[in-house]
Amino acid sequence: MNERDAGLADPPPPDRGADEAGFAPYVPPNPEPDENIRHSLFGEILDWMLAPLLLLWPMSIAITYLVAKSIANQPFDDALEDRVTVLSQQIRTVAGQPVVQLPASARDVLRADDVDSVYFQISGPDGAHIDGDRDLPRPRSGNGTEPVQGSAVLFRNDTIHGTPVRVAYSWVGLDPLRERGPEPGRAGQAEQAEKAEQRAVQALVQVAETLDKRAHLANEIIKGVILPQFIILPVILALVWFALSRGLSPLAELQERIRARPQDDLSPIDPRQVPEEISPLVGSFNDMLERLAQTVEMQKRFIADAAHQMKTPLAGMRMQSELALRQHDPGEIHRSLEQLAKSSESATRLVNQLLALARAENQPHAGLAFEQIDLGQLARATVQDWVQASFTHRIDLGYEPPEGASAAPLHIAGNALMLRELLSNLIDNALRYTPPGGSVTVRVRRDGEHALLEVEDTGPGIAPSERAHVFERFYRILGSNVQGSGLGLAIVREIAQQHGAEIDIFNNPRSHAPRFPGCLFRLTFPPPAHEPDDAD
Repeated sequence: MNERDAGLADPPPPDRGADEAGFAPYVPPNPEPDENIRHSLFGEILDWMLAPLLLLWPMSIAITYLVAKSIANQPFDDALEDRVTVLSQQIRTVAGQPVVQLPASARDVLRADDVDSVYFQISGPDGAHIDGDRDLPRPRSGNGTEPVQGSAVLFRNDTIHGTPVRVAYSWVGLDPLRERGPEPGRAGQAEQAEKAEQRAVQALVQVAETLDKRAHLANEIIKGVILPQFIILPVILALVWFALSRGLSPLAELQERIRARPQDDLSPIDPRQVPEEISPLVGSFNDMLERLAQTVEMQKRFIADAAHQMKTPLAGMRMQSELALRQHDPGEIHRSLEQLAKSSESATRLVNQLLALARAENQPHAGLAFEQIDLGQLARATVQDWVQASFTHRIDLGYEPPEGASAAPLHIAGNALMLRELLSNLIDNALRYTPPGGSVTVRVRRDGEHALLEVEDTGPGIAPSERAHVFERFYRILGSNVQGSGLGLAIVREIAQQHGAEIDIFNNPRSHAPRFPGCLFRLTFPPPAHEPDDAD
């Protein structure tokens, strides 16, 4: 036993984890919550259009009511202002006291109102009642209503006998009779005293009315605005419904065109025949159709190739079985059965490789099923599985671990089951083409951040012109007398591509026989993604 076989002398217990890594238990996807399921695009758009409308409609009613009250108050406030002005003109000063010269007919006209009750009050500078209704409250102090001569008519809301009223009021300046003028030398002081006296001698004139007419007018304005809205709102809803139906009709037409397609029609949809808003969706759908067409084409080609390749071993088995049935000599029957056994072995190998190729092609390419794998341990376990076969072929099969095997293991990201299938096909290919007495070596080593897996043999090698074709399905090099299906290296390439590995073929630099230059298959794996440390 040589040095490169040291790792095979005392094999460790078989690593079942590597075999079972490729058979991850199926976990059904979590059901999507009902709130995340869009049942109807039409209903979704309609909800988003009607919800703001129904929310803003009560707000518009409230704003309309406030505007209607403001509009209703203005003409009645003007009428109250006119009444206050007329009453102010009827105040006179007699013997230093304010009096009101208001005939009875004028009082009747002032209070004449078929709907509202009208109140008025005139009070002197000291708050003494002069004329009108005594129960009408005076303006509250501290709200900017202090007596100011010549001030405009002011308005306020108040109550009388528990009934809300609108009050217009004004302060009217009085001119008391003066019998003497200012003394000489005291003109300035007299003028100031006169102004102060004038500010103090003022009468308060108030006219109030209840709010029935105002409320009636505001209600009429609201009715004139709101009632048409009750008629317009259903019309708006019908127009929105019709507009959405017309706007979404291209989706229904696209649905009908897709349903009318034959089941084998995977041609792309013309994006010019759909609205611009759904062009990205149609583009993604066309990409999916293209991938589906490639998958269907690949399956058709696989079935055709499998059927073609299965004809030969099945026909040979049938011929050998018929020949054995016609033979009477035990020796001839035994030879026919041996040929039948070889044919069945060839058919079994072909079927296994077809299944392996189909499994490799259907593995996920996004790395979702990958895990961290010790490449050296996987290669050693795989080589151990082929030791007995190497004895049968009388070939020296060995394994060379990475340099400094006691150091950290050489990890890659991959699927253990697929990688064992890849390496098994490389070893099987090497054993078949290496003559008896030759050697096959599996080597794992590190090249910077990359992991390398090499399989070298001392067989006839592969010409440079053939190296680009040996990975094609069912491709066989002319002149080789080795039995095979031509699928082994196709499986190797498919699995290598899934793992992002590059595969190269060289002559064996350690083989010095001219007739047998040997062959070296080298796979270069990308470095695994480093996960952040939990301590960070």
